Amino acid sequence: LRIIGESRVAVRDAVVLAVLPRDQHRYGFELHLDRETGLPLKSLLLNEKGQLLERFQFSSISLAPPADSDLKPSSSCLPVRVAQTKTINPKAWHSDWLPPGFALNSAVERPSGVSAEPVACLMFGDGLARFSVFLESLHGASVDDARTQLGPTVAVSKRISTTTGDVMVTVIGEIPLGTAERVALSMRAGDLQAAQ
Repeated sequence: LRIIGESRVAVRDAVVLAVLPRDQHRYGFELHLDRETGLPLKSLLLNEKGQLLERFQFSSISLAPPADSDLKPSSSCLPVRVAQTKTINPKAWHSDWLPPGFALNSAVERPSGVSAEPVACLMFGDGLARFSVFLESLHGASVDDARTQLGPTVAVSKRISTTTGDVMVTVIGEIPLGTAERVALSMRAGDLQAAQ
């Protein structure tokens, strides 16, 4: 962390704080924090070359507390449908490599949106950055590896072979593309080595 200056955001004085990564496996942040309250007024997500990937910023802000009526749902609010998940044994899948500081936060299984097969979902984080790993049995389906990036969000899919058949591993998160690929290739089923 480093204080790098001052700014004004939404007509408020701010202190600019840089969050600098110690390795190439995560992005850096520039945070503009309200001098009076500490509230983040602006956040810039930067890649390893300092290029802007994502910006969140208030254009105007009122720090007055909201009225009770502002917090009540209107008739246009729809109920939230919660996806059915079940916790799985976190040792069912593991990664032979994770970026330093990242740990498994949760391991669940949910129904696939396109088939009757369950999909394992492992979520990893380091307290600031996070990514998810989805694992789905292919049962002979023909699929290609893929990689894409939109702003800071990457998606990498790799086919790996296990003793019980081929699995599609998909890593999605706000981490560099090379890091996501390395995580995807390091996934293993249980204590058995998966062969690429």
